[in-house]
Amino acid sequence: MSGAARRIVVIGAPIDVGTSEPGALMGPAALRTAGLIRSLRDLGHDVVDAGDVAPDLAPEARGLTAVAAWTRDLAGAVEAALGAGGLPLVMGGDHSLSLGSVEGAMRHCAAAGRPLFVLWLDAHADFNTPETSPSGNIHGMPLAALCGEPGFSGLFEDAARASLDPARVHLFGLRSIDAGERALVRARALGVTDMRDIDEFGVVAPLRRILERVAEAGGHLHVSFDIDFLDPAIAPGVGTTVPGGATFREAHLIMEMLHDSGLVRSLDVVELNPFLDERGRSARVLVELVASLFGRRILDRPTPPIEAVPGRGPA
Repeated sequence: MSGAARRIVVIGAPIDVGTSEPGALMGPAALRTAGLIRSLRDLGHDVVDAGDVAPDLAPEARGLTAVAAWTRDLAGAVEAALGAGGLPLVMGGDHSLSLGSVEGAMRHCAAAGRPLFVLWLDAHADFNTPETSPSGNIHGMPLAALCGEPGFSGLFEDAARASLDPARVHLFGLRSIDAGERALVRARALGVTDMRDIDEFGVVAPLRRILERVAEAGGHLHVSFDIDFLDPAIAPGVGTTVPGGATFREAHLIMEMLHDSGLVRSLDVVELNPFLDERGRSARVLVELVASLFGRRILDRPTPPIEAVPGRGPA
């Protein structure tokens, strides 16, 4: 992806059946309104807006049955986009949509004989199961389901599918984890860079190690970006706020490093809840960050010439 125009397929996923907090279904519309597609086109990319996925569901459908329908349709859309040479960007919507986006990437990688790595930028581990979850909300379970933990019968279209390898999953920015999922994360040996690590070492060194590992394996990197990765003072439009998240500059640096790596092949942006936002602030922040991942630089923006800066007279 580095330095080259890409064909980006934008897929809306107006889903909130995986959470008890209504409003995330408005996320795709808010990101379009905030200029996501225009920003990517301004960077020279060929952007195709594929519209919103719309499973055949009753309005009141909830739980695993409803999430399974979204998973099936999103997996098909992502797999098709990748098969046609595009980079799927799935806009959400609650984090249960990643069941479909990651599943579609897994199918594509299996057919191509390429390892899939997942970078999970999130305040939460999302590795609960129906047995360990305090809330029962499926948006806190997608990684556990993808990695083959029990309790998700009927969720995936192919019951005999290969599971996502936990050793190729890295949780980045973690700062809130339930007791049951903490035990599972340790037992399954997921990679973890929590906010304590980031406070001590910054984002560059740990992210560089992750990217080097993906590059050495010739891997496909899927990035799943939950807005609650950011500190809520920057992006309040989310139903699961956790203080102490990444700063605006840390997040931009991560996105710039991901762009420079050239390794990102699929992306989802999740948990934007416009109902909880402040005058569209969170949506605009997400657009800025996604633009950084796709190549926007500070020097690309109009800046005044040195002689026009106030207070600077002639030499």
